[in-house]
Amino acid sequence: MKKIIIILSFLSTGLLAFSQFNAKLPVIIAPKFKKDTINIKKFGALPDGNTLNTKAINNAIDACNKKGGGVVLVPAGLWLTGPIVLKSNVNLHLATGATLLFTADKSQYPLVKANWEGLPQMRNQSPISATNATNIAITGKGIVDGNGDGWRSVKSDKLTAGQWKKLVASGGVVSDDKKTWYPSEAFMKASKGPANPGEIKPGRDAAYFESIKDFLRPNMVLITECKYILLEGVTFQNSAAWCLHPLMSEHLTVRNIFVKNPWYAQNGDGIDVESCSNVLIENSVFDVGDDALCMKSGRDAEGRKRAMPTQNVIIRGCTVYASHGGFVIGSEMSGGARNMYISNCTFIGTDIGLRFKTTRGRGGVVENIFIKDIYMKDIPAEAILFDMYYMAKDPVPLLGEKRELPKVEVKPVDETTPVFKNFHISNVYCNGAAKGIFIRGLPEMHVKDIVLENMVLQADKGIDIQEASGISFKNIQIISADTKPVIDILNSDNLSFDKITYKDGSEVLFRVSGDRNKNISIKNTNGANAKEKILFEFGANVKEVKW
Repeated sequence: MKKIIIILSFLSTGLLAFSQFNAKLPVIIAPKFKKDTINIKKFGALPDGNTLNTKAINNAIDACNKKGGGVVLVPAGLWLTGPIVLKSNVNLHLATGATLLFTADKSQYPLVKANWEGLPQMRNQSPISATNATNIAITGKGIVDGNGDGWRSVKSDKLTAGQWKKLVASGGVVSDDKKTWYPSEAFMKASKGPANPGEIKPGRDAAYFESIKDFLRPNMVLITECKYILLEGVTFQNSAAWCLHPLMSEHLTVRNIFVKNPWYAQNGDGIDVESCSNVLIENSVFDVGDDALCMKSGRDAEGRKRAMPTQNVIIRGCTVYASHGGFVIGSEMSGGARNMYISNCTFIGTDIGLRFKTTRGRGGVVENIFIKDIYMKDIPAEAILFDMYYMAKDPVPLLGEKRELPKVEVKPVDETTPVFKNFHISNVYCNGAAKGIFIRGLPEMHVKDIVLENMVLQADKGIDIQEASGISFKNIQIISADTKPVIDILNSDNLSFDKITYKDGSEVLFRVSGDRNKNISIKNTNGANAKEKILFEFGANVKEVKW
């Protein structure tokens, strides 16, 4: 009878979480268009891969907009072009066999005021952009190619010897240590100068920005302050920097797209949803060089001043291959992020599966994040990561790279202190990772109020918790190679472990370290299968653990 009650209790808890997940889903309104169609050929566009069609395509978009909207058709062919600007009520439709190939001639991309990594900066004009537009779309079965190889720097450790030799022979400049290739001398000079060389601030005139133009890579699709947006069916590939960047926009629908960048592409993010509301991303595939599905809201003081969180987001049915993170929040999240619902996603070979990153100075509150039904395979780093010490480096160190642990010190809490709270993550299954779960908060601001339940994690290491409060682990199976310990706790409080299972014969099940641990509860967990049930170190108080 007792067993039946436990099962019913477990089922009711799961059903409650499921109903809460679905009851709160936001409503996203997709755009609608007239059926009127304008073919870019009628404006003189030629599909030979050699003729520059910038004027013809933009003229077709302008004409469609002036007629009240409709479809601008890009038929099958290789359409070489410079920057394209979308306008209200226009659906740019790429037919099967159509490729929009953006020219490698950087002179075709004028410098414009834009936004990069959460700061106002000068950039080369994006290949596709829209500003203050309503009812816009890019649809079809064609390809948008940003021709990004000539824009990016590349680290030698990310290529084979043959690939590196070919890249160096193509031109550009190699760093003195022979570890990085740059497209030009100007690019290398800017990269080695002060941080954020493109930032708009006093003392930087047009001549200055022109001198580092090569460095100011454009995001491929930039949609700023728009409403009712649809991206559907198209392949977006080979971007110079971020591939898709909706910024301060509302009602974004993304479905059935494929985003593809080389895995070595620096800042080659898939989609960065920044300070947007009411977003649906579904049934799409990402194979990119940086974070795949990434939520942002501005950086530091500028992001807090903007005060526009990314909110009311649904992501479902997506697959991610190479990337720095499958689903990611941060690190530029100073305007906050909230009310997100992620489900039924598969991450294969992503450096990190679920990645939540920030650092001191950001500020911003990330809260009300609901995630369920996540399937992972071959994750080089952590399956689930909360990290408040983000160091702006790749998640997996390159061969021979040494990294120091952050200095732990307590600082005052103010508007620059970031917050991660109220996450609910369930039904996560991971076959292969370096670590199952890693939670690292700040001494003055713990990662807090997190529910993690119903998981099977096969990883080299199990669970690592540092500076966290109010974390609940329920029905977690940990299959780890390194069992010394299976679960590591440092200076954390109000932790609950319920029904934790692990490999028989594990060396140490729990290690509790530090004199600031409080109220750790362990139940429905058999410690007898470990050689040592619990180990206390560095001033940890035995009385604070209840088993």
